[in-house]
Amino acid sequence: MTSVFENEDLDHDSVENSMQPADSPELRALYEGFDAEHLMPLWTQIDDLMPMSPKPKAVPHVWKWSTLNALARQSGDLVPVGRGGERRAIGLANPGLGGRPYVSPTMWAAIQYLGPKETAPEHRHSQNAFRFVVEGQGVWTVVNGDPVRMSRGDFLLTPGWNFHGHHNETDEPMAWIDGLDIPFSYQNDVGFFEFGSDRVTDYATPNYSRSERLWCHPGLRPLSGIQNTVSSPIGAYRWEFTDRALTEQLLLEDEGQPATVEQGHAAIRYVNPTTGGDVMPTIRAEFHRLRPGTATPARREVGSCVFQVFEGTGAVILAGQETRLEVGDLFVVPSWVPWSVQAESQLDLFRFSDAPIMERLHFDRTHIEGTDR
Repeated sequence: MTSVFENEDLDHDSVENSMQPADSPELRALYEGFDAEHLMPLWTQIDDLMPMSPKPKAVPHVWKWSTLNALARQSGDLVPVGRGGERRAIGLANPGLGGRPYVSPTMWAAIQYLGPKETAPEHRHSQNAFRFVVEGQGVWTVVNGDPVRMSRGDFLLTPGWNFHGHHNETDEPMAWIDGLDIPFSYQNDVGFFEFGSDRVTDYATPNYSRSERLWCHPGLRPLSGIQNTVSSPIGAYRWEFTDRALTEQLLLEDEGQPATVEQGHAAIRYVNPTTGGDVMPTIRAEFHRLRPGTATPARREVGSCVFQVFEGTGAVILAGQETRLEVGDLFVVPSWVPWSVQAESQLDLFRFSDAPIMERLHFDRTHIEGTDR
């Protein structure tokens, strides 16, 4: 029996053409009737609506951090932060999505830039959001009144409908990446937005937020928070713990223990401590570390994902095209596009995806090339 993977590059053309009715005045009149009543027959649309395998309009693409950061700095000189524009955030627009500010059909990604002593006013929205910091420090994000320090390697959450704003307490600018489920929310008409304070509700600068002090103790759960929550109650997942977890996985691998996902490939998933599931209902976040010389097998996955290089150098192969990677670079992998990563030095990668949506709807599927998996 032939598998779906072996036939995935076939299309419907020959089958569809053999089923099309012969042209006639009566058929043209029928189609005119369809048009008049805003109807479209499936037999003229099936190849586009039901391909043999996903045919994403989004395309693989790599954004260079050095270019993004330079443009963000220019915007800092020219574009103010304040009520109305709200954020100096520059969205990554996938070249295949017709000018929409979407990195993929379900996800939004941007570089956000906050200048010295600036404040981004508070607001809230139903879309889920996070921040990941590849460099810099000195900014606090205030989430529902809780000041959360932002520093290099930290993964920070702003779940849907949480008020949030940012303030920079230093004389230096800072940039980071934002990720949201804006395209998914927009397509499904679920978005709400509300302005908050013109400043932030708390200018304190604690080293650890209240949410971390309550929740970030390994294996321990406060009885005051015994009810499960839709999104993680943790405001920041600190780099020191991420780094330690990855380091220990590779040390255990050296000892012959089954601690890594593949040889030379350590990885963690950020989780909601109340459920053990993803940090937010629409976004999965992970961190991967590859030893020097490690290459991941090529794979295809339903759904889209974005990577950012946190440390090291290497290359990504997207649909057969290889691009060199350096610190800060971002790349998007659309649905069912084959991809693999090669590490030149130790390569640290932050990854986020729409996997929770795909899994909850049972559309998830992965194929590792060269295997029957």
